[in-house]
Amino acid sequence: AFDRSNLDQLARLGKIADVVIDFSHPEALAETASYVRRTGTPLLSGTTGFTAGQMEQIRSLGTAAPVLWAANYSLGIAVFVRALEAVSDVLKPDFDIELTETHHNQKADAPSGTAKLLLNAVDPRHERTPVYGREGGGKRAKNEIGVHALRGGTVAGTHTVHFFGPEEELEITHRAASRQIFVNGALRMARLLPGKPKGVYDLQKILFGE
Repeated sequence: AFDRSNLDQLARLGKIADVVIDFSHPEALAETASYVRRTGTPLLSGTTGFTAGQMEQIRSLGTAAPVLWAANYSLGIAVFVRALEAVSDVLKPDFDIELTETHHNQKADAPSGTAKLLLNAVDPRHERTPVYGREGGGKRAKNEIGVHALRGGTVAGTHTVHFFGPEEELEITHRAASRQIFVNGALRMARLLPGKPKGVYDLQKILFGE
């Protein structure tokens, strides 16, 4: 195991494991990427908060090893994403959409990586404008999707997508009782990476056999 205190040791090590599992911080990417590229060790990453450039760096590692990045390894969230992809286009013409996420008070990034994942599932072509929180006057624009982050206590993670229509509402919610669900999903995926050809893999496609 490596953390901020000993991450530099990776530069002195050869291939020592079947898979690199990274749930840390964007500041660890340079050392982790260097190790993966040098040893060809498969990478499973669940770190969030990356810039667009850092995400491109992760994708480029697919030329050296099998790579899987996901904002959330919960199997329930994977089904949540698939459900949103199925229903959103049906509801969008007549429904307002808002997204809320709640996490513990030590979470560093907002909105969460999972919230961004759900937002992309609702609006994959980026036709609507995300509004992060609300302040001031003025009516809600039709083409907005509100994204709201709540932080407090020890909440492992709650995500809700709200569809507000004329005379009816639909909400889809996922609640994590503990962070063990992310461990379970990550280990399930990690067992599948060794032996796969180099490349960038998609959690949804692996789970649903596509």
